[in-house]
Amino acid sequence: MTHIPPHVSILMLTYNRPQFIGMAIESIINQDYSEWELLVVHDGPNLEIPVLMAEWQRRDDRIRYFRRRVPGNIADACNYGLAQARGEYIAILDDDDYWATPDKLSKQIAFLDQNQNYVGCGGGVIVVDTEGREHMRYLKPETDRQIKRRALLANPLAHSSSMYRLKAAQQLGGYDATLAGFQDWDLWLRLGKTGQLYNFPEYLTYYRIWHGSESLRQSKGNTRSALRITKRHRRDYPGFPSAYTMALLYHAYAHLPFHLRRVSYPFLSRMKKAAFAQRPAAAT
Repeated sequence: MTHIPPHVSILMLTYNRPQFIGMAIESIINQDYSEWELLVVHDGPNLEIPVLMAEWQRRDDRIRYFRRRVPGNIADACNYGLAQARGEYIAILDDDDYWATPDKLSKQIAFLDQNQNYVGCGGGVIVVDTEGREHMRYLKPETDRQIKRRALLANPLAHSSSMYRLKAAQQLGGYDATLAGFQDWDLWLRLGKTGQLYNFPEYLTYYRIWHGSESLRQSKGNTRSALRITKRHRRDYPGFPSAYTMALLYHAYAHLPFHLRRVSYPFLSRMKKAAFAQRPAAAT
């Protein structure tokens, strides 16, 4: 029997969060678009995840599971997933996030099919906690011009909301594994030099915040990456002085005592997201 290649490959990395992965996969299966494959790339020693994935694979043969024996960083794992992908497009969904609408895939695929000059697209985010309680929601800048005007100041596309052309990413060498963090931000900036970017003015993804999140613990590596990224792309995007100053302040903050950062991080993270979000249009 000949299998038709999927139009889109969904890439999900997982390490040690078996309690959330089921909801993420359910949000994929519930999509109204069916020509997809899910690539689950597993780094780390967690023994629950292989058992869970075996059950999911019995339920749906579009799911492919890869257990990497030698873990690497996020960029390594993403690039491994890209090498396995058979779709024209790559959609990203982190294992603790989940999609907000059943037409997320079909809408983005139709957009990229009809707009060949665009290399990627994303959308808005609803921030929730482990119980599903909403904390905030925000939209990213919508048009290519708006995106690139702010792209050096903040990550222009939310990773779990994104879809991009596989060939375009492969031609750039995929994600930069030498960066300790923000590898997706760097990829958007490199893709943005080859084509246009777009954010749907709609909430496409639930982004989960929780005490087990690695964002806070990885903040020193992230800040080093932010400094490298802003310097790397300073000639291609506007606002370098402001962007580099912000990166320096973030780097200084990352060296405060952990307990101070843990208390203040949720508030500051919300403030940053709100500051660089696109304001929703007023109802008429």
